[in-house]
Amino acid sequence: MLKRLDRYIIRQFLGTFLFILLAIMAIAVVFDISEKTQDFANTKATLGEIVVDYYVNFVLFYANLFSGLFIFLAVLIFTSRLAHRSEVIAILSSGVSFGRFSRPYFLVATLLTGLSLWVGHFLLPDANKVRLAFEEAYVRVPFRVQDRHLHREIAPGAIAYCESYAVDQRTAFRFSLEQWDGTELRKKLLSDRAVFDTTTGHWTVFDYTLRTFEPEGERIHKGARLDTAIALVPGDLGRRNEVTSAMRTPELDRFIEEETARGSNTKVFALIERHQRTSYPFASYVFTLIGLS
Repeated sequence: MLKRLDRYIIRQFLGTFLFILLAIMAIAVVFDISEKTQDFANTKATLGEIVVDYYVNFVLFYANLFSGLFIFLAVLIFTSRLAHRSEVIAILSSGVSFGRFSRPYFLVATLLTGLSLWVGHFLLPDANKVRLAFEEAYVRVPFRVQDRHLHREIAPGAIAYCESYAVDQRTAFRFSLEQWDGTELRKKLLSDRAVFDTTTGHWTVFDYTLRTFEPEGERIHKGARLDTAIALVPGDLGRRNEVTSAMRTPELDRFIEEETARGSNTKVFALIERHQRTSYPFASYVFTLIGLS
């Protein structure tokens, strides 16, 4: 059961934490508005979209990201205030041990850690999805895939390759598709380019050569155009690294497994995002201990 001392420290802790959170987020929003004023003026984004779709989610993202720092500042400030008013000396001299004195600190830290874990794993991804969609539409320059010589395993034994990919044209250049049976190559499709059709969800290859390897020999078929249905979407060839922050944790875990199988470098950023969602909230205990010391 909470004692009067516990309630007093908890009230001071949470009050100072909320004040620091609101003050710093207000300053961050002001600076961000000054930086993006021209971007907003040049777009057709409505005031409602700017406030609701962007800044509400902007505040949620950075508030959760820097929650550990806000906890540290809150502990430092209100504990210093208690010490300045000689309240800490009075509490400890009355027979209260330091461990008992620090109990409400870590109780609040546990509460904020649990809240941050829930926000980071389940609430924030949905908020990031809206915020990133707004940035993509109104703020950022169009995304380009910088990597070259892209290999993706789209199914067991099926390897897709392209020399480069143009996002705006949805076109993969020097495209090839190999079908392996163990260590034996069964089919290989080569084409100058492959274009993704967003309506059908299929790729159309142009100026292609299809080589089929059979026991009796190799067969070669050439053509000008061929529609294909393969398990490959443009996002598999390249996407912004931040896209992983818009996935809930179960979805992110599946994404990591898929990217590992495909051999994509995106899994590195996904793994970092996955571990940060848990490690950052638990840093609150460390910040609380440092601030209290």
